[in-house]
Amino acid sequence: QVKLMESGGGSVQPGGSLRLSCEASGYRHSSNCAGWFRQAPGTEREKVSCIVWTNGRATYTDYADSVKGRFTVSRDPAGNMVYLQMNNLKPEDTAKYYCAARYGVCSDSPRNFRYWGQGTQVTVSS
Repeated sequence: QVKLMESGGGSVQPGGSLRLSCEASGYRHSSNCAGWFRQAPGTEREKVSCIVWTNGRATYTDYADSVKGRFTVSRDPAGNMVYLQMNNLKPEDTAKYYCAARYGVCSDSPRNFRYWGQGTQVTVSS
């Protein structure tokens, strides 16, 4: 069973940066996917970014249009960490951010991710 734990959330001013971390363990397949999702109060959970790795090497990443050029997803090839570097944060980025995992390719739908962390809050406000 895949287990996930996020960290790195907090409060920042607009234009600031945060790096979220997701510690993942229990992957058993050669091709795996980790997604970052976020959910603000009263809204649906939306995908922010996704990374796929095969045999330990990252092979695919994608981003929501709203974060392209500002957020970067990465994985520590030597370990079990997945990161989301968030730069030039905006108030509309305020949400609870979740790390999710599935085997194989990425998916835009949170329903296709079986494993979830507890989430970490990101607040962007002046």
